[in-house]
Amino acid sequence: MITDNQLELLDVVNERDEVVAQATRGEIHRRGLMHRAVHIFVFNPAGELYLQKRSQTKDRFPGCYDSSASGHLDAGESYDACARRELREELGLEADAGLMWLFKLPASAETGWEHVAFYTWQTGATPRPNPREIESGRFHTLAEVVAMVQANPRQFADAFLKLFHHFSRAMGRG
Repeated sequence: MITDNQLELLDVVNERDEVVAQATRGEIHRRGLMHRAVHIFVFNPAGELYLQKRSQTKDRFPGCYDSSASGHLDAGESYDACARRELREELGLEADAGLMWLFKLPASAETGWEHVAFYTWQTGATPRPNPREIESGRFHTLAEVVAMVQANPRQFADAFLKLFHHFSRAMGRG
């Protein structure tokens, strides 16, 4: 079954994250081509991290915990524009200010051949998860997230595990 999102047009990039072609999301995933994505960790004022549980209808890692919001860059879209769009589409949140780029990971098997730009954002607003994208979600202390990862890493999307590890190291927590 081909879903609408499998027909989304994305940029195909090389190892230097330079656009070399365009293809549909379905073709990119089927052929393992390098492409671009963003992941955003959303924190509340208490410093708790919002984790989403992916919808069971997702083509990759259905029902797994993942970053607060994440997604592919549309063809020609910038990383910053995509991060704002994903926050709006997945969580109903408008990041008018304070969205902070922390690092970028190169495409690898662990990231699903995505060059990933990683952002954090703090808000007092309440996320309103899009039920087409997200089964559920809530804020967790970082200690809770660490305990969840240690207890059962298979309940998380692969890219989340890699990003959480890098984030923890960048913040001096791991």
